[in-house]
Amino acid sequence: MLAKFIVRLIFGALGLWIASKVVPGIYVRDTTALVLAAALLGVVNALVRPVITILTLPLTIITLGLFLLIVNAAMIGLVSMLVQGFHVSGLVAGILAAIVTGICSWIGGMLLRDDRREYRR
Repeated sequence: MLAKFIVRLIFGALGLWIASKVVPGIYVRDTTALVLAAALLGVVNALVRPVITILTLPLTIITLGLFLLIVNAAMIGLVSMLVQGFHVSGLVAGILAAIVTGICSWIGGMLLRDDRREYRR
C-alpha cells in the first residue's frame, strides 16, 4: 500500500516536472517544491476534487465531460496557491498541465495495475 502511494507520488511529480518543461507558464523552483506539489495534488484530488466534480456535474454533462479539464486545472491552480516554488500562470497553462499530469498518472496506474483479472479466473 505504501509502495503504491510512493510510486503514484513519483508519477505525479514526474507529470508536474514534464509539464514544467513542456508547458509555458508552469514554474517549479526545485525538487522539494515539486515533490510537495505532487503530494498535495494527490491529497487535493482525493478530498476536494470529488466534491467539486459533484457540484459541477450538470456543467460536465452539458459539455460532454470537457469541463473536467477545467476542474483538473483548478486543482492544479489550488496547489500552486498553496506551495511556494510551484507556480501556474493562467487557465490555459493549468489545462495543459492537467493533460500532461493526467497522462503520466494514467501510465503510472497502468504500471501499478495488479493481476486481479488473473486472480478471478
